[in-house]
Amino acid sequence: MYKTILLEKDGRIATLTLNRPEAMNSMNGVMMRELAESLESLQTEKSVQVLVIKGEGRAFSAGGDIKAMLDKENPLDIDEAMTYLTRIATALYKLPQITIASVNGAAAGLGFSMVLGCDIIIAEENSKLAMNFIGIGLVPDGGGHFFLKERVGIPKAKQLMWSGQLFSGKEAQKIGLVDEIASDGLGSATAASYAQKLIQSPIAAMIASKEILHATKINELQTVLEKEAVTQSAMRRTEDHLEGIKAFVEKRKPEFKGR
Repeated sequence: MYKTILLEKDGRIATLTLNRPEAMNSMNGVMMRELAESLESLQTEKSVQVLVIKGEGRAFSAGGDIKAMLDKENPLDIDEAMTYLTRIATALYKLPQITIASVNGAAAGLGFSMVLGCDIIIAEENSKLAMNFIGIGLVPDGGGHFFLKERVGIPKAKQLMWSGQLFSGKEAQKIGLVDEIASDGLGSATAASYAQKLIQSPIAAMIASKEILHATKINELQTVLEKEAVTQSAMRRTEDHLEGIKAFVEKRKPEFKGR
């Protein structure tokens, strides 16, 4: 059904797998659309009570697809992409399931935004997590501002966004970015075990509490997503972004000029 993701259901547990391992599950336009569609399809899936989100291969997701950003023959439509990201973040936050992010390898940029949007984050010890949009002159998107602030508060969120600091799973847990740590190579098994424990709990009450808490924040999330869309479109046209992308491809330190 999908080209870049897998959505599998096993009783009351569903698993959504980002499936572009050859590209470290970086998100191109097709994956963004398919993620939006799959998450929206789960909005009315009352028989599923837990959703595990993971990445195939050696990473959760390296973030937005840099190659797609540089493709001159078929350039990424930033406004269309931001529409997909708004749908993804909104659907993820409103899901009537408990969501578990299972992180192995890199969860960077947009990939990290998706991780932070989950209810429970399980990361392998030496996974690499970073809100590193700043490295290519962009702002967080996919609800990254909202989800990061919800996790660590506004002052710390600003520090993390502005620095683009990279954390191991263990380091991320110490500052509240991650809930549980798994041994390297055992992230998926740990998440599956956690999911089983959840469905053996009074999970209907847990989902009801989630809905109550999130209902008070939906308007705020929508405001953030609207501002991210407008701002990211503007940032894509800056000299700093073009320099950041060029430096990334050339594997050198960028020379930003603040414009």
